[in-house]
Amino acid sequence: MRRFAVIGHRAMSKGKLPLNDLAGGAGRMDVLIRAVMSALLTSHGLRQDVEVILHLQGGPGPHRRLKFIGSELKGFHAEERSVAGLIAKAIKKPMPAIGHWIERTPGLYDGGGKLSHTIREWNDSTLIRLDAEGERLWSGDHKIPMESNPSSQNVAFLLSDDLPLDCEEGVARSLGSTWLQGHHAIAICHFLLDEGVVLNL
Repeated sequence: MRRFAVIGHRAMSKGKLPLNDLAGGAGRMDVLIRAVMSALLTSHGLRQDVEVILHLQGGPGPHRRLKFIGSELKGFHAEERSVAGLIAKAIKKPMPAIGHWIERTPGLYDGGGKLSHTIREWNDSTLIRLDAEGERLWSGDHKIPMESNPSSQNVAFLLSDDLPLDCEEGVARSLGSTWLQGHHAIAICHFLLDEGVVLNL
């Protein structure tokens, strides 16, 4: 299983999502939407072995989590406004208690909690914190395989929106010295795992 936790420091956690102002009034929800699309979508379908949790921390009220499970999703389309509509349906509902997940639409679950709760739930995965200042994610002793050999490792990646990730959990690993946008970073992680590149863990 591949897992991605994306922190939205200003992302709305409750209320009516402004679909025409995802980058502003919604608290950079556009960044999170692009991340979840990059994590789940291929050219012609959905990745079945992927789970994404968006952490909505911008209020009003406590932090909220939205979990997308690739193998269960229905009605998930490659269009930002469509994904925003799914999120809007979830956050207009009362927030569930911490530790409880309620399925809002097929494959999209709504729950309370913070990153610490997600990390505990993912205790069967190797936790990787994406950080441009960390060691390279891939092993320098190995080359990219000439034939694809997808990795079956249980790995979980932590990344943030356009603000720094205030977390010391997991191993810090870099995709290069340039700070990338989250959806680009996710695409690179998928490439490495799809090809079976040996990770530096």
